[in-house]
Amino acid sequence: MSVSELTLLVLRLGFLLVLWLFIFGIVYALRSDLFGQRVRKQQQDAAASAPPVAFAAVPTPVPAATLPPAAASATALTEQLTARPAAPPARSGPERATAKNATRLVITSGPKSGTEFPLTSDSVTIGRSGDSSLVIRDDYTSTHHARLMLWNEEWMIQDLDSTNGTFLNGSRLAVPTPVPLDTPVKIGATSFELRR
Repeated sequence: MSVSELTLLVLRLGFLLVLWLFIFGIVYALRSDLFGQRVRKQQQDAAASAPPVAFAAVPTPVPAATLPPAAASATALTEQLTARPAAPPARSGPERATAKNATRLVITSGPKSGTEFPLTSDSVTIGRSGDSSLVIRDDYTSTHHARLMLWNEEWMIQDLDSTNGTFLNGSRLAVPTPVPLDTPVKIGATSFELRR
């Protein structure tokens, strides 16, 4: 076998290897688009088993007479601020959907508009996949698009790394977010609300 024949054989094998890698890449991309990635169930007991949050110790105030004037005024201001009882943060906006006040999911727009689903304590998976609790078949919905779940008795919506995103009242979600009652959640061409 001459050098030119050996070079030609190596080039052919290299070309075949690159071709097969390209084909496997296409098959992998199609498989993940058609069937989605595996969704792992989140354990709701994770929050209960998490260690309690430690709070920082409050420093003991130093008498103002022992401090220079500038520090004394800063200490007096600090004492005034810490002497006031902290008011709980006021919740503004609509009431959050909880296990007690939200009883149904109502589709307000899209192909299944007007359809209602009763809410139980189980999570609701949403997507194109046939194993989803709420199947939405349109071009803008991923196979496993989003999850609606109870977390500390509050309904939360979580985007499952979908291509086109999940929107709560017009804002795209990045983290699991509490869902207010009667507030639109948009997935693909479908919108729904949690209602009493």
